[in-house]
Amino acid sequence: MGSTGLVVSPIGLGLAALGRPAYITIGRGTDLGTDRSVAAMERRCHDMLDTAYSAGIRYIDTARSYGMAEAFLASWFTQRSVPREAITVGSKWGYTYTGAWRLDAPIHEVKDLSLAALRRQVAESQALLGDRLRLYQIHSATTESGVLDDCRVLAELARLRSGGLRIGLTVSGPKQADAIRRALDVEVDGVDLFQSVQATWNLLETSAGSALADAKARGWGVIVKEALANGRLAGRHARESAAPLTRKADAHGTTVDVVALSAALSQPWTDVVLSGAVTSDQLRSGLHALDITPEEGDWPSMAEPPAEYWARRSTLAWE
Repeated sequence: MGSTGLVVSPIGLGLAALGRPAYITIGRGTDLGTDRSVAAMERRCHDMLDTAYSAGIRYIDTARSYGMAEAFLASWFTQRSVPREAITVGSKWGYTYTGAWRLDAPIHEVKDLSLAALRRQVAESQALLGDRLRLYQIHSATTESGVLDDCRVLAELARLRSGGLRIGLTVSGPKQADAIRRALDVEVDGVDLFQSVQATWNLLETSAGSALADAKARGWGVIVKEALANGRLAGRHARESAAPLTRKADAHGTTVDVVALSAALSQPWTDVVLSGAVTSDQLRSGLHALDITPEEGDWPSMAEPPAEYWARRSTLAWE
């Protein structure tokens, strides 16, 4: 993955929707059913990790704020005796899960990009994952947050990098490109601090593309999240907002989620596209995206203005 030296697979498994009872993926309630107990969610997470591993997926994405995702991943490693070098794990700091394992929690997570939060959360992640944790990222860095100008935070990240962790950032919101380009300017002792970036890119939100190309040219690894736009480009929901994609899927004799994932995979700067699947069938279906090799630029033009896209995302219900 870029110059990180980390071995990954083109499709990775994200645990955002598998480590906590509620998340903002459209249709998730139907996919998961009513049993959201810790034990049921851990079993589902383990089943998904089994499916992913057997299918050749070698990158797993998690975060401190994903409920018990890190703990579920750690217990899977213990039960399955998976070799350390077999899977690359990336996690994130900056949000704290506050949902108390409730679907109706008034607030599910709280953002805190302070030095104290970094020190607390990296210790928590390492306590669970040990040296299996290879990539540690700022969770949703923005120019407005000030984290990319916080000398104490940047120095601590540099210290973690010198200890063997790869350091990256994830970005979110209508100004993703601005955050990426600001991060490209962050150096420690004349060397880029960051080695990877994870950004939202999908056929409805393409605004980060040129900045991701710049990051790739710099040698950074590039991870794409939300390639299905939190469910808007999957299943029946795509017929409401993505008719051009539906026609393309029909022409290929496949499903809209497969085509949407393939679009993200085809970008020249992409290293990994995360699957947010919560069922084994969804995950296996998404892997067919690797079989589609359309000509460059052969994608429907359906991008929304970034402000409009992110405003709509902010209205999605946790389910």
